Amino acid sequence: MQTTLKYSEEELISLLKQQNQSAFSYLYDNYAAALNGIIVRMVDDVQLAEDILQEAFVKIWNNFSQYDTSKGRLFTWMINITRNLTIDTLRSKGYKKAQKISQDENSVTIYQDKNYSTDKYDTIGLRKHLQNLKPDQKVIIDLAYFNGYTQEEISKEMGIPLGTVKTRMRTGIIELRKLLQF
Repeated sequence: MQTTLKYSEEELISLLKQQNQSAFSYLYDNYAAALNGIIVRMVDDVQLAEDILQEAFVKIWNNFSQYDTSKGRLFTWMINITRNLTIDTLRSKGYKKAQKISQDENSVTIYQDKNYSTDKYDTIGLRKHLQNLKPDQKVIIDLAYFNGYTQEEISKEMGIPLGTVKTRMRTGIIELRKLLQF
């Protein structure tokens, strides 16, 4: 019978800074599903999500010495690495080229019409906060944060001026801060 190891965040960080492989296995076992969920919501492609997840954990392992506990929690740091890596992948020439080649039903963009829904984010509790925003702010924040769109891409996608996108995004973020009390 195998005993299950449990580490406090401080113990885990200390072991990871020493490049302890069993601590890294623990990290993967306990955080991979959550990070994969974030990736899948952004790319909507299971195979690509698995590739990005693997690359994210390699990056976490190789760059762990850069993690600073005073700047945030371990999970937040890992989310940022994973999210940024996903956005980089989506913006890469290779990904864009593959999307042009693949014009089947699976390559349809998530944003399809004015009735854009945030229901898929309900599992992380964001829906209740986004519902308090105006619909135009909600869509813009959704596209920017969860789908990795730039403000220019949102402007083109929605057919509105770039200045309007920036204003709505800023106003929406300010409202979210009030709601989340940051």
